[in-house]
Amino acid sequence: MYNVTRLLTLAILLTGGCMAGNAKLQENIERKQLFDYSWKFELGDFPSAVSNDFDDENWRSLDLPHDWSIEGKLDQENPMGGDGGYFPAGIGWYRKTFEVPSSWQGKHVSIYFEGVYMNSEVFINGQSLGVHPYGYTSFNYDLTPYLKYNEDNIIAVRVDNSQQINCRWYTGSGIYRHVWLSVTEPIHIDRWGVGITTSEVSSEKAAVQIKTLVKNETALPQSIIISTQLTGKNDKSAGSDEVKIELQANDEKEVVQSITVNNPLLWTPETPNLYQAKISIIHENEAIDISQNTFGIRSIKYSAENGFELNGEKVIINGGCVHHDNGSLGAAAYDRAEERRVELLKQAGFNAVRTSHNPPSEAFLDACDRLGLLVMDESFDGWRDSKKPHDYSKYFDEWWQRDVESMVLRDRNHPSIIMWSVGNEIIERTKPEAIETAKKLVNCIKQIDSTRPVTSAMTTWSQGWSVFDPLMAAHDVCGYNYQLQRAVSDHERVPSRIIVSTESYPKDAFYYWDIIQNHSYIIGDFVWTAMDYLGESGIGRFYYPGETRGEHYQADLYPWHGAYCGDIDLTGWRKPISHYRSMLYNDTEKLYMAVREPNPDNGRIGLTAWSIWPTWESWTWPGHEGKDIQVEVYSKYSKVRLYLNDELIGEKPTTKEQEFKAAFTLPYNPGVIKAVGGEGDKEVESTILKTAGDIAKIKLIPDRTQILANGQDLSFVTVEITDESGNINPNAENRLEFKVEGPGVIVAVDNANLKDLDSYVGNSRKAWHGRALVVIKSKQSTGSIKLKASSAGLPDSTATIKVVK
Repeated sequence: MYNVTRLLTLAILLTGGCMAGNAKLQENIERKQLFDYSWKFELGDFPSAVSNDFDDENWRSLDLPHDWSIEGKLDQENPMGGDGGYFPAGIGWYRKTFEVPSSWQGKHVSIYFEGVYMNSEVFINGQSLGVHPYGYTSFNYDLTPYLKYNEDNIIAVRVDNSQQINCRWYTGSGIYRHVWLSVTEPIHIDRWGVGITTSEVSSEKAAVQIKTLVKNETALPQSIIISTQLTGKNDKSAGSDEVKIELQANDEKEVVQSITVNNPLLWTPETPNLYQAKISIIHENEAIDISQNTFGIRSIKYSAENGFELNGEKVIINGGCVHHDNGSLGAAAYDRAEERRVELLKQAGFNAVRTSHNPPSEAFLDACDRLGLLVMDESFDGWRDSKKPHDYSKYFDEWWQRDVESMVLRDRNHPSIIMWSVGNEIIERTKPEAIETAKKLVNCIKQIDSTRPVTSAMTTWSQGWSVFDPLMAAHDVCGYNYQLQRAVSDHERVPSRIIVSTESYPKDAFYYWDIIQNHSYIIGDFVWTAMDYLGESGIGRFYYPGETRGEHYQADLYPWHGAYCGDIDLTGWRKPISHYRSMLYNDTEKLYMAVREPNPDNGRIGLTAWSIWPTWESWTWPGHEGKDIQVEVYSKYSKVRLYLNDELIGEKPTTKEQEFKAAFTLPYNPGVIKAVGGEGDKEVESTILKTAGDIAKIKLIPDRTQILANGQDLSFVTVEITDESGNINPNAENRLEFKVEGPGVIVAVDNANLKDLDSYVGNSRKAWHGRALVVIKSKQSTGSIKLKASSAGLPDSTATIKVVK
């Protein structure tokens, strides 16, 4: 359950608006208030900070979301080690003072945390409300008994990420997602209390079932009406229903309503149509609580015979795995950053994402719904047996059920979610008790949501494979990590098994695409990974002569502090493998060219299991004149031709037999290289790479030139170092300095080089392969932000970003 439009909610709260409705609702503060602003923070442990009279005057003032690890210095001695990207961790405290008006007396007041990493303990006016170990699930506490009316109240949060190592990738530290305050009447709809499902879906009609959990926290029986109104595009009415119920004192009841929607607009990745369900509690002819819920109308079906069907149509999953970090922003889950990730995934041709290995932010799922991206929502990396000394295995037995319920109850109304996952490469997978654990996890999910299948990702390291058959049988869909070569023989042994590749090597893109096309019981692939990420340092790297050889798990590879196995790098640039993968699965691009980096004179470039040969959109190789260089062309045309300075170099076929690739080796000479895709004797499409001239300019390219004055909206500004004609110089490594004027701040800088130890929080960064990135965050006032970029010997460059209400 989530707000209709998150940014609209932020804008309403900042302007002091109330929920539209009747007079009684308008008397109250917004039902769901953003609680991100005006916190105090200090790194270190301060047990006395729970007390209201604790002096936090010298603490830092900040707004959420906040990740203190990304602000720290990269250091080989930091306890996160290579797993966490060599960032600092530790313990931190947050405090927020707020006044509670007398009008809240008699209301139900709670605080809701979308995500705190990790081991959080929350206090209100010195009273501990509870602890929450897992850093990836959402949780809430009732504040009502502890509030002081017409007085200051203080929330204090202790966050303990000092027990290292507790994860195999970068986690961040702190209150890194939104915090909300909820104010309702004692008779109200429970948090996550609305579950919406769609069945009997067709283009003519759809049956929509709405389950609403209503609570009566009064000492008297109550008679109420549950009124539900459905609206679709342009707020057009799609159906309604009312039901009268009796609630006993201090009781709760689930109300089930069914509404038929005629001629529904179905949700798909190509047409992500959304509906709203407005559910009101009517008491004594007044609406005392209103819950707005977004949902989509769609059907899903899985079978070994027909694969995955969405609304009755077969869909092949072209997915990617992603971790939760936002690169240079760390774990901070700004809404715009989460939305941009989904945009980048869609632009790269993906139609699905696996949230490895934890539930994502609400903003990420909202964007998947709105923009059209299928989701495998995953709960855990492990169960009882540990992968790291202080990981979730310490908490699994006590917390697994609460954390699974948190994920499923929170996320169940998202039409983008087509599958749940309960684990990844579970260490104890050969033990009989793993089967019982899997059954418990699956059962827990099915009690809440029986409409989606459950999977987990499995692999083998010399334990055999058929030994996992009983464990796989406990799941609806079987996840294969790097084991799809076993699928055909597995199908002969277990014909009913539905298989999804939950992880694959980037280099195996064609093999996986091909086997999926030819076997309906394999429903698709999630490559490891769709995007580069922090931590798991060095996975996907290539290395030069003299550098440490081997895989990321075999050595300390500092200064590597992240993963380079993504199709998309940390600035948002699509690597050549991204274009190739998209070409396999889609018809949106049919021709692409890049150049393989030549081996240096002192030896060969080395590759690792998750790497691709370093290949660049570059025809600028000074010092390599006259030496052989290899050009790669990816094409969905039957053949391609290559020209250098208008001279034909050669022609090669690029059919399926050639895996839609052609490689041309030729002596490097500056100028213009052109690839042409053709059918028969006709040249249909061309693409070129030019040799860049001397570095002359800085080019700033904001992804958005207008952002909201909510203190949280972002503009991601790509920086390019170009020649006089505007051609990017792919070898430029200029030191860049950034300054802003107006209602905005520089919140992050990046260049995608995961060996660069410069801080991600600052106003300076070197370019890498001619590119960098600067992220601008709005303040809460309107006006124009002027960003200036400068570099020694080059003219300054500016960009303007408007900040509006």
